[in-house]
Amino acid sequence: MENLLELKTVSELNQYSFFVPSYQRGYKWTKKEVNDLLNDINEFKPRVIDNSDEKTWYCLQPIVVKEFKSNSKTFEVIDGQQRLTTIYLILHYLNQDFVESRREKLFYLEYQTRRETSKFLEELDETILNDSNSDFFHISQAYQTISKWFDERRVNFDKQEFGSKFKYNSKVIWYESKSENPISIFTRINIGKIPLTNSELIKALFLNSSNFMGANPEQLRLKQLEISTEWDSIEHSLQNDRLWYFLTGDRTQINRIEFIFNLMNEEKDNKDPYSTFRYFSGLFKNSNQKTIEVNWKTIKGYYQRFSEWYSQRVWYHKIGFLITVDEITIEQLYKESNNLTKKDFGEYLDNLITTTMKNIELENLQYLDKKEVRKVLILYNILTMLNSPDDNSYFPFNLFKTESWDIEHITSIKDAIPDKNRSHWLNDAKVFIDVSDKDGDYLKQRAEECNVNDEDEFKSLFQDIVSHFNSELGDDAINDISNLTLLDSETNRGYKNAVFPLKRKTIINRDKSGVFIPICTKNVFLKYFSEYPPKISFWTEEDRENYESDLYSVLDKYLTTND
Repeated sequence: MENLLELKTVSELNQYSFFVPSYQRGYKWTKKEVNDLLNDINEFKPRVIDNSDEKTWYCLQPIVVKEFKSNSKTFEVIDGQQRLTTIYLILHYLNQDFVESRREKLFYLEYQTRRETSKFLEELDETILNDSNSDFFHISQAYQTISKWFDERRVNFDKQEFGSKFKYNSKVIWYESKSENPISIFTRINIGKIPLTNSELIKALFLNSSNFMGANPEQLRLKQLEISTEWDSIEHSLQNDRLWYFLTGDRTQINRIEFIFNLMNEEKDNKDPYSTFRYFSGLFKNSNQKTIEVNWKTIKGYYQRFSEWYSQRVWYHKIGFLITVDEITIEQLYKESNNLTKKDFGEYLDNLITTTMKNIELENLQYLDKKEVRKVLILYNILTMLNSPDDNSYFPFNLFKTESWDIEHITSIKDAIPDKNRSHWLNDAKVFIDVSDKDGDYLKQRAEECNVNDEDEFKSLFQDIVSHFNSELGDDAINDISNLTLLDSETNRGYKNAVFPLKRKTIINRDKSGVFIPICTKNVFLKYFSEYPPKISFWTEEDRENYESDLYSVLDKYLTTND
């Protein structure tokens, strides 16, 4: 039988029932798409077609369907579910202007994976933003957007005219398949669309009814529901940024389960955005229920392995370190772990860390050796956390990768003279100048009288103030690893090249407000490396030596190399 292609007004859709199968995406239209549709319809002006009784019409994008129940006017929605749902929302909103007995009977939407959505749609309330699940959130947000759009046009706006134009002068392209498998159509018409991802196309492969031949309808429905539910569970778990950034530094991926599919793809083609889908499509040729179950089991195996690494605190930190410093990929780790016992895998991680730290000499590390210093400080913080028997915290790789953490000097340096906000820098610094001795008292007096616009005067005063706070620290040690620590960029920007006591105050205040400060950075500025009584306003030579000694002690195991 030939497929049917025709135009239907929005009003004509109300005679049908629509079934949205489990392989479809949930509702994802944002405020922008909803407003764009409403604006397009509002701006459209129907005109009479010459020598006829017909008017021009606004064309909506295609809705692709296949008869779901014979002679029942029920159709399976293959493509266009987003538009169809939004059409329903607009019709439902317009219906509220009438008493219940005079409201138009709207088309019925049934969702295979969320049966309760039909009732939810019928009872929509523009005052409630329902976030009990992703579909309800986006649907209720879209409905509020529609309500707001109409509210903003109360003056000189004919709502009835808009409703008539929407129902009778807006048409959808109705494509009705008479024979082809719905999944095949869904895949073919969507593969060229940017919004549809590899993971969504692969989901269609897994939920294809033809892969479950021989199963009775109820068994088929339950199996599809099982895969769909497990799929959603994995995707939901990967949306946890702490897990996601532990595995990968990718910040852009929306459907994160696709990360697993890409790892499985043995025929990668960087020039083909649908390489992963095509790989799975090849796996599923002439497939049956066993093929589906074997491949789905493999996918779950990846996820379960990653979840185990994530929950095992030592592995989490060591794997996270290796991934963060680009020593190895998660794909390589997964393959290696397949051939190792848990004990051997732990030793394998230690060997990798030792290899990546090979030939790093702490005593020679300088600020400009940023890659090596960064590596040292990350590992130092991680091992310090692991070495504490009472510490059950986790290093937040998600914050490290999203907050642009970098290397910062512990105490200020002379050659970073501020060119802006000099008065601000000076006012902050002079509060902490030690006036108990004659030199400090004189320095503070100079600070009070300084003309910050005089380049030479300010430069001289700036360098003397820095020397005051660094009096016990030689110039050769300023850029040494023993004067460097790890810090997020926002905190760093907050004090720039401030004197040590102001940096200390800033970090304590941010720590109190809940900002994550790396444990070793916190130890530095809380003076944990000082002998009692500590010199609170100074980073002393003794502090520096104790800090450096702790670095050696903590990192010793991984700094030992075998030549």
